[in-house]
Amino acid sequence: MAMTTTTTTTTTTLIGRGGGARMDVTRKEALWINNRFNPRWVRARLPVMLQFQRKPSAFSTPRGSGRLVRMEQLWQEFFSDPSQWWDNRLTKKSPKHSDFKHKRTLEGLWVDSWLNPSWVNEKMASMTLGHIQSGDGLRSRVPDSFCNGDKLSKLCEEGRLKEALHMLEFTVQQTTKPPIHAYVCLLKGCSRRKALAEGKQVHALIVQSVLDSNIVLANTLVRMYSKCGSVLHAHEVFSNMPQHDVYSWTAIISAYADSGEVEEAINLFQQMQETGLAPDKVLFVVVLKACARVAALEQGRQLHSEIVKRGFQSDVIVGSTLVNMYAKCGCTEDARELFDNMSERNVVSWNAMIAGYAQNGLSKGALALYEQMKHEGMQPDNVTFVLLLKACASLSTIEQGKQLHSDIIKRGFQSEVVVCNTLVDMYAKCGCTEDARELFDNMSERDVVSWNAMIAGYAQNGLGKEALALYEQMKQEGMQPDNVTVVLLLEACASLAALEQGKQLHTDIIKRGLIQSVRDSNILLANTDIIQSVPDSNIVLANTLVRMYSKCGSVLHAHEVFSNMPQHDVYSWTAIISAYADSGEVEEAINLFQQMQETGLAPDKVLFVVVLKACARVAALEQGRKLHSDIVKRGFQSDVIVGSTLVNMYAKCGCTEDARELFDNMSERDVVSWTAMIAGYAQNGLAREALALFEQMQREGTKPNEVTYVSVLSACAHFGLVDQGRHVFNSMCKNHGVTPTREHYTCMVDLLGRAGCLDDAELFINKMPIQPDSVVWMTLLGAARNHGNAEIGRRAFDCVVKLEPKNAAPYVLLSNIYVVAGRKDELTKIRNEMKEAGVEKNAWVQLDRS
Repeated sequence: MAMTTTTTTTTTTLIGRGGGARMDVTRKEALWINNRFNPRWVRARLPVMLQFQRKPSAFSTPRGSGRLVRMEQLWQEFFSDPSQWWDNRLTKKSPKHSDFKHKRTLEGLWVDSWLNPSWVNEKMASMTLGHIQSGDGLRSRVPDSFCNGDKLSKLCEEGRLKEALHMLEFTVQQTTKPPIHAYVCLLKGCSRRKALAEGKQVHALIVQSVLDSNIVLANTLVRMYSKCGSVLHAHEVFSNMPQHDVYSWTAIISAYADSGEVEEAINLFQQMQETGLAPDKVLFVVVLKACARVAALEQGRQLHSEIVKRGFQSDVIVGSTLVNMYAKCGCTEDARELFDNMSERNVVSWNAMIAGYAQNGLSKGALALYEQMKHEGMQPDNVTFVLLLKACASLSTIEQGKQLHSDIIKRGFQSEVVVCNTLVDMYAKCGCTEDARELFDNMSERDVVSWNAMIAGYAQNGLGKEALALYEQMKQEGMQPDNVTVVLLLEACASLAALEQGKQLHTDIIKRGLIQSVRDSNILLANTDIIQSVPDSNIVLANTLVRMYSKCGSVLHAHEVFSNMPQHDVYSWTAIISAYADSGEVEEAINLFQQMQETGLAPDKVLFVVVLKACARVAALEQGRKLHSDIVKRGFQSDVIVGSTLVNMYAKCGCTEDARELFDNMSERDVVSWTAMIAGYAQNGLAREALALFEQMQREGTKPNEVTYVSVLSACAHFGLVDQGRHVFNSMCKNHGVTPTREHYTCMVDLLGRAGCLDDAELFINKMPIQPDSVVWMTLLGAARNHGNAEIGRRAFDCVVKLEPKNAAPYVLLSNIYVVAGRKDELTKIRNEMKEAGVEKNAWVQLDRS
């Protein structure tokens, strides 16, 4: 039979037979006339529509004849003796199957069929109430398997929560009381799937069935809301319970602990104790884990004391959790003492102690404990290897890492993604990027963490191009990046100053929905307006974007991203202030710092360091003093990095006495502190003081680094201390194992050149083990100009021009030498050479003036 339905937009033809599916020819969707899910108005409107069908059928037969007459007869038989009919409403697998089937003739009836007489619904409702509740007449055939929860349990395990919920709702509507464990089973299914909406519906059914006072169901409800992330609902259920047992308290305390509200969890535990209820092992474990999260050592010790009183200290789970708590609180000695005294230990106990060592910077202790673990015959698991590989990565001990890799293969963990990811990370952090890549390529299964580990490995080892190439491969293989991926790639772009790649990555971020774009923008990236507004959850990603644009020299882009962020944290301000400071716009950087303070946000140590360096660049002494005062108020003056930056700021502002006083009063000094003070003396013309401090530094056992030697050599150069300079340079190589860089060689050339030892300086350059750059030759050329040595000046000039043919500076310097020497013919040659080289014409003006 064909039936045509006309809407305001389309005309669709439906085809169906015998009450079966009616198919939409265009969209291939299906409708069933007798479907229980149809709206109520369907049964009222459908007969009217069918009267206009051209082809008559059983479904379009006028009321009072044929099919309708037989349907009415069947319903009359049903209501006269319901015992002759099977009730299939709960067991049928398809709406096609009848709700009631005659035991002898096998004819069927559908409760929601539009062919039913109008009186059926009213009669059905009265019989349901009158007969099902009393147990006679119409018998609801709820199968035994449902009462036992088998079918419901299976649906919940398969994640078919809506079907399970429908089954439970139908049973409640039929006033058949489901067993308690049916509700429990469905609530647990909602917990596993974090299905809050379905959980609320089960809660409503429990209230409807007047079972909300049942303590088992109430406890399960609290746990369900907790697992679904709704602590408010969990607390509401808990508060409305007429009484609580230890499981009730465990459920609500776990809810708060899991949501991060650890202090409230600990307070609830104390409230429970005040009621006189005794905590069990499980609750102690929950509260100990909460204490570990916030390093609440005192509460942890109190719990430990109570555990001993109640005799739970011998339980292996409680003992392992205690070890974990002490380790997380930084008390590794207490944790180890407890670990050694445990009467029974399992792999979790060993993992807790290994993790404690690793998390507290005692990676060697973690690796030593693994050896003891093997010696005692305890089998490690995948968690053990993940912890140990991280310990190797922190120590960069590749040999032990390879041994662990071998053990992983022997024990069959090499196919586990988490273990392989950690192996890739370990190899990369040990500098073995090729080994890491080989392992990555051979992984049978990779997730986004695998890609992140390899990308991070490249980025951390200065291989930004390889990191970006791997991202392209990641996209080609269909792996979706996450925020971690993007942050790593942005850092790689920043290290390469790869602005174009950074812009493209910015575009990809928006396309993939990691950051939402806004309607209007004044910033053009890759010829597309893609400035974005950053959701709160993406603030880290936005901060990294600001840093990337800053490092790529695009302060405008950095500022646009910053301006369109809905909120800023201290890292956001640090990023944008650093952008302006690094670009030389120091005043704007200081202004932004003042704006941040007006918002009420407190600067941290890193931001103070950034702004102090900005003040040092422009010798902003007054602003620097204000910062110093603020640093003291906030208690940051004892930090060695902050202290060293303050020393540098005062020295750069010419206040060497203030700098030295601050330096002498530092509670802790490192090589950066010494170098800052030495550089301060050198920059302010106090070479003797710089050398004296350098000697004191070595006497006190601080080893100079490359920057220290640059400052000392620079001091020697400015004051013509040739012998001291030679001694320092030689001791750098021989005594301290510091390999000279181009900057050190340039300092030595400057030292010899300023002292007039031009031949020695030229010989020194020719003997350099590395290829001299234009800066070295320009230094010699400048010295030749100062001392009027045209021959050495010409040779230095030729070397500079070979390296930088368009640079006008060597032409000007050499011309000055010839002017002083009165060699006008050479000046003409220089002018011609400049023209041939295509040097800018404004450089000729300088040449003419010389």
